[in-house]
This record gives sequence, structure tokens and C-alpha cells, in this order.
Amino acid sequence: MGFISRLLGREAKSRSAHESLDLFREIYGGRESRSGVPVNWKTALDVSTVLACVRVIANGVSQVPFHLVQEVNGRRNVVYDDLGMLLYRRPNPWQTSYEFRETIMFHLLLTGNAFVFVNRVGSERKVIELIPIEPGRVSVKQKPDYSLEYRVSADANQSSQTFGSDAIWHLRGPSWNTWLGLDAVKLAREAIGLTVSLEQGQAEFQKNGAQTSGVMSMTQKLSPDRFEFLSKWLDKHLPGGDRFGKPLIIDDAAKYTSMIMSAVDQQLIETRKFQIEEICREFGVMPIMVGYSDKAATYASAEQMFIAHAVHTLDPWYQRVQQSADVNLLSERQRAEGYYTKLRENALMRGAAKDRAEYYSKGLGAGGGKGWLTPNDVRGFEDMDLSDDPEADKLPQPIVNQSASDDPENPAPAEE
Repeated sequence: MGFISRLLGREAKSRSAHESLDLFREIYGGRESRSGVPVNWKTALDVSTVLACVRVIANGVSQVPFHLVQEVNGRRNVVYDDLGMLLYRRPNPWQTSYEFRETIMFHLLLTGNAFVFVNRVGSERKVIELIPIEPGRVSVKQKPDYSLEYRVSADANQSSQTFGSDAIWHLRGPSWNTWLGLDAVKLAREAIGLTVSLEQGQAEFQKNGAQTSGVMSMTQKLSPDRFEFLSKWLDKHLPGGDRFGKPLIIDDAAKYTSMIMSAVDQQLIETRKFQIEEICREFGVMPIMVGYSDKAATYASAEQMFIAHAVHTLDPWYQRVQQSADVNLLSERQRAEGYYTKLRENALMRGAAKDRAEYYSKGLGAGGGKGWLTPNDVRGFEDMDLSDDPEADKLPQPIVNQSASDDPENPAPAEE
């Protein structure tokens, strides 16, 4: 476990090396955007809209139960064995399941890849631990036989170890070459870089007292001493100086002319609003989910947006995580026996109790109609234990009202 200890920073030497490695990547790891701002995952997280988009998706994946399920003869049961408890409660000694999924989703959303060390023991290769690895520490290589090889660096001295795909759970975002996810931050660097540049410009604008700079024109040529004197004088009298807000007094027929557009002239507010939409578009998140909406949004339309967020934003990530877990954490024998992983997205789609009750009532055939839900279906939707009653797995049958005249044993009385 010496390599893993260094990887996790459990040794003093690795901690200092980790800091050096982070510094190197912080300086050289970001590609400069057209706005002149270097963009990498770290600078991207400084943008509030990026952080909000990543957080809302990560929260959506982390806050629902993550179960190991076995389906036999159409009956689904949650399994709480070693792997089931790793997924549901504690994947490693220092993280909860929520924290674990939140971390790998941050990695996945910002870099396009998330890597998890799968600690297997024994002849049966039982999984006993899941350890997230920073994406910057992993390099992936596809060998001639199309199998993948993972080289994991433990410290700044490039001490590394090579693992096969059996030891690394690799979650990918959208991919071009099929085995490595596309870097989402690099793809969105222009939108993110412009947002950073706008924020920096606005910060400088506010730093200078929310006033513009300009040009001081003089009628005479300035000597170096006179120039130095006027520079200090302007620092004292112009906005942000000691005499900010007081009358500006100049001599020698000097003229002061503003040369920079105001925030209104630049349409700064409109541009920043557009950048929120642009970044949300890059991450596939509804703007309302990051706290931005236009005045046309109503309560009814907002409700539909929340449903659209669950269906079009979160569900694709659910499918990606579930299928990746199935093929990387379960053996072929387990999959053949009906085991699979499941993120319970119904926890996000429940709605009001009254609406659920009405839907379930109709699904169970209320009013004598033909239902499409069994009692165990309803219990499953509510994350309740399934009933052992054999009738709980049967669909309700419609009730046929038979009049007395149709009953041969009870004929209707004759009319007088």
C-alpha cells in the first residue's frame, strides 16, 4: 500500500510533492482563450455560473440513493452486500456515498474523465474499497489489443504505477476517440474566458470608484519632474484617491477628457447575462437551475423546466454512471444473475403527495378500470420494501358490473 499511501497524501513527502505538482499544473495546465485569460478546471470554478452548473448536476446525481439491485423472475430486490454498501453508504474510510459521487461528478464534468481505484481482494476479486483519483494524475493509453492501460502518478517526482482496467473504474463523458472523454472546460474555454475577462474588467471598474479614467491634456511640454508631480497629483485627486468626491482644480489651461466607455455604454450587464446562458448551454443546464430566469417565466413554466432538468440534464448522467458501474464493478457472472446498479431518480420526481396519490390510485385501477401498476410497483416508486404477498405482484383486474337481468339465477321481475 506504499504507492496508494503516497497517492492519497498519507506520507509527509507526498504532501509537499503534491503541492509542487499542483503549482506546475496551475501555471501550465490551462490554454489561453481569445480573451487572453488562461482557462483550466481551477480558473473555471472561479466563475460562479460554472460552479453552479457543476454543482447542480453533481447534487442531482449524489442526492438520490445508489443501490445494487438484483432482478429475478421480474422481482427486483435491493442487495446490501459488500459492494452494495460501498455504493449506498461508504465507498472508502473517509467519504460517504454522497461525497464520493459528488467528487467524481466534479471530475467528470470539468475534465471529461473520472478515475476510481477499485481495491479488489481474494481469489473472487471482491471489491472492498473505491478511491477517487485526481484526473491530472492519470494518463490513459490504448494498447494494440484495444485494452486500456492507466499510468497513475503519486508525486511530483513522477513516481508512478501502471494499472489495468480491472483496477481502475474509468467514467467518461462524451468521447471522440471512444476511450477518453473530451475535456469540457477546454471545449467551453471561450465562453468561460470571456466571463472571467468581464468579471476582471468590472472588478477594476469598481476598484477605481466606479468611475472612468481619461486624458489630461496640457498646453506646455512637461519635464520629467513636472510629469512625476502631476502623476502623484492625479492619484490624489481622481476617483479612488484621497480627495475623491471633492472638486477637481487644474491650471495651465489643462483639460481632462474621459476616454473609457461606461458600463451602460458597454452594455456590460446584458453581456454578463448572455454569458450565463452561454455557459449553461455548454453544460446542458437550464438557466433557471442556476438562479437565472427571465421575467416571462411563470410558476407553471418553472415547474416544467424543473422536470426538463431531471429528464434532459440528469437522466443522461444517471445512465452514464449506472452503465459504467455495471461493466466496471460487476463480474459477468453477477450480471448474468440479474445484478445491476440503480440511481433512484424517482426521489427527484415525486411531486406533491396529492398528485402522487391520484396517479397511484388510477394506476391501481380505482373506479373499476384496468390498472397498469401493481402494489409492489407503487411501493418501489416510494422506495419502500416490496410486499411478500403474492397478490402484490399482480395487476388489478377491471370490475364488471352485472345487472340482475343478466343473471340467469336471479331474473328480473316481470313488469305489470
